[in-house]
Amino acid sequence: MMIKATDIRRGMVITMEGVNFVVVDFAHHTPGNLRAMVQTKLRNMNSGSLIEKRLRSVDQIEVPYVETKEYEYLWSQGDEHVFMDCETFDQLSFPPEIVGTAMEFLLPNSKVMVMYVAEKAVSIDVPALVDLKVTDTDPSIKGATATNQYKDATLETGLKVKVPPFIGPGEKIRIDTRTSEYVERVK
Repeated sequence: MMIKATDIRRGMVITMEGVNFVVVDFAHHTPGNLRAMVQTKLRNMNSGSLIEKRLRSVDQIEVPYVETKEYEYLWSQGDEHVFMDCETFDQLSFPPEIVGTAMEFLLPNSKVMVMYVAEKAVSIDVPALVDLKVTDTDPSIKGATATNQYKDATLETGLKVKVPPFIGPGEKIRIDTRTSEYVERVK
């Protein structure tokens, strides 16, 4: 299957020159009156090495067949993160290069999709939005309004984000996992 370079997303698997890569990061650039481009950071699935590649927005990118399986995150010990296959109940741990930044958003019993290419796990896809509890934040600034005066907050997974001044410790907030940004307070 072929897609346009502008349709690339984080965690996606693409094939270039016969080699499969996982998209670690990407950014769309449209500099002035020049042609749009996509700057990508890719991890080679064979060697594990990272490369940066600039693609034109009109480039066609090959996407291999990707199988997805649902897993449930169970627990972590150091760098080992254990997941359970929801169909077979097999327990596996994935290496850090596959887990990536997913652990910043996962609590035990969270469901994730693991992507496989040629029966080899390549990346973990977390839900687009997750609800996490604030464990620590700076005190509210008296008289502050909900304008652009965001403050630092630490969430129960250890992730640090910027939140509006009215958010306090113990409150649940919704986070966009694609940008690691605050979306809204959750009741």
